Amino acid sequence: MQMFRAAVLAALFFAIGRAALAQDVTLTSRDGGIELTGTLLGFDGEFYRVSTRYGELTVDGSGVLCDGPGCPSLTDFVAEMRISGSATMGQVLMPALVEAFALRNGLKAERIVVDPQHFRYEVADPEEERVIGRFDVHVTNTDEGFADLLADDADIVMALREIRPEELTRAREAGLGDLGDPNRSRVLALDALVPVVSGNNPIAAVSLGDLARVLAGTLDNWQDLGGPDAPIVLHLRDDGSGLTQGIGDRLQRNSRLTLRADSIRHDSNAALAEAVGKDPLGIGLASYSELGTAKPVVLSGACGFQLRGTRAAIKTEDYPLTAPMFLYLPARRLPQLAREFLAFTRSPPAQIVIRRAGFVDQAPEEISLASQGDRLANAVAVAEGEAGLADLKRMVAVLSPMRRLSTSFRFEPGSARLDAQSRSNVQQLARALEAGEYDGRTLTFVGFSDGQGPASGNLEIAGKRAVSVRDAVIRTAEATDLARVAMEIDAFGEAMPMACDDTVWGRQVNRRVEVWVR
Repeated sequence: MQMFRAAVLAALFFAIGRAALAQDVTLTSRDGGIELTGTLLGFDGEFYRVSTRYGELTVDGSGVLCDGPGCPSLTDFVAEMRISGSATMGQVLMPALVEAFALRNGLKAERIVVDPQHFRYEVADPEEERVIGRFDVHVTNTDEGFADLLADDADIVMALREIRPEELTRAREAGLGDLGDPNRSRVLALDALVPVVSGNNPIAAVSLGDLARVLAGTLDNWQDLGGPDAPIVLHLRDDGSGLTQGIGDRLQRNSRLTLRADSIRHDSNAALAEAVGKDPLGIGLASYSELGTAKPVVLSGACGFQLRGTRAAIKTEDYPLTAPMFLYLPARRLPQLAREFLAFTRSPPAQIVIRRAGFVDQAPEEISLASQGDRLANAVAVAEGEAGLADLKRMVAVLSPMRRLSTSFRFEPGSARLDAQSRSNVQQLARALEAGEYDGRTLTFVGFSDGQGPASGNLEIAGKRAVSVRDAVIRTAEATDLARVAMEIDAFGEAMPMACDDTVWGRQVNRRVEVWVR
């Protein structure tokens, strides 16, 4: 009785569920004292979601009896999860994770192709000899994924970009909660935009500024890049692709340029890479996971630094065109099987699956200072005078006994707010602390800055950034025994730049907080 009253009084508001479940039901407390009638909107195996005259209520199924044509079976319940969005994620990565999840839990996953854009996994328990879950996947693009969520045709969105303000607004209006909240999204894996050309093309490097001008069409001859006197042919994904939208979000927005209208569009990453590999005058932005026979081009700058789209550079977000692969989750309760699957995607076995699928995983790695030759070379190159040399010596002395975590933190342009991947990294590091993975060790949050302005001011700002990241991790790791792990702060300002300061992107890459452990 009390359980039922509490469930009604504390009920949460959720989005309208599937039309197929919208049938009248009556929920009665087990002592018969309270009766609630309404339209069943959803059932996750544990809780009923019902539209009543009091609003949409979520009621604990263990405290009530259900009567009516819409009442689900409690013994033969089949958990369902609908996933929609990026084909880059849906075609390879999601199937690999679902199959690995089933195998690890002693379940059998059978893939059923519905049509070219839809497939389903029926997950069965061999011991019970029945289907216990269905994973329906709509392989499309990021735009359609968010549209499906807003239309209640999806429970989870696979996205290659952050949710946009207008989508956030519509999600709130639809009762899906604040999808901009850190708990409503997670970075599943990492991809990257890599400039590629044909293997016969002599161009080996391009600056971010020149790349932006190529994309806009204001630079349209290979001669301007040190190549032959010939037109540049631009290859891109279709407009709905999250990677193409990432170009606008990451490159064009900063340079205030728009994509040229005469580019050749492709409906898949593999098709783009293949076409560029065969086109001696072509250039494209390919997915790191599918470069095919095309030749990667290094990102360069006027200061002489070069950035390669390597796994290590992508994982640390040192590579400026890193593309986080998001899962967006609405503020409604998913079935237990779905929650267990999402928990699995963060596990060490899942990280192995992600790597085998060709993407960059989220498992933290420790990197020694000696393994960071390019970064140290950059630091030596920019050290100016005795003061610069002294800062460099101090940095080497402090960091040499430690190892750098691949988990880095960066900030949105012109803001003190962490970017999307970094917000996910806060959650990841906090969970590791709560699990005791760094007990008995020292974590040092190290701030770096760009080289704009006085060195003393940059050092101060870098230190404040390091404090803000450490405090965010501590706030998130609520269950951590802070007596078991030491957390220190240090800063070296502009002492170890990752990129040239002559572009917005270069300065943004340089403004970061790293975590070093010993």
